[in-house]
Amino acid sequence: MRAAGRYGPPILLALITGNYALALPTQTFQVSAAIVAGCVVSGTNTGVFGALNFGTRSGVETNTISASYVQSSNINIACTPGTSLSMSINGGSYYTTTRNLKLANFNNTVAYRLYTNASYSAASEIPVNQNVALSYSNANNITLPIYGRLQLSGVQRPGSYSDTLTVTLSW
Repeated sequence: MRAAGRYGPPILLALITGNYALALPTQTFQVSAAIVAGCVVSGTNTGVFGALNFGTRSGVETNTISASYVQSSNINIACTPGTSLSMSINGGSYYTTTRNLKLANFNNTVAYRLYTNASYSAASEIPVNQNVALSYSNANNITLPIYGRLQLSGVQRPGSYSDTLTVTLSW
């Protein structure tokens, strides 16, 4: 027999454990992103996208001169793979019925034409202000395919002939 008060009445402990008491609720949520086709022109903006230089020629030369566009090393064009890229090039600062190089401070001009490949075929001529589809093999480093040709027709006033063109890229 126990002495009353020394240990007190017996205590019944009940531990009720159910799944709802120990488990944390779990739910899911979605994570997504949409990546759209596009292109970016990046690099240092020097105001010059590239150059097409026909070189130094004699003022009495009668030749067809060809040149390839050299894109500025400060500019990089990149597109998401599979993106359709096109360019259009305006007529330049001295356009009449053709693009023209003009001698500064004079009205002397030399006509030239632009092409998308070095075959200089009529089919590859770049028309004024019309989109031309471009193809590329490296989507991270696209170089514009621009080739020029001019016909020197004999006596030309000496000096530096130039033109400025605007290229518009679209995708």
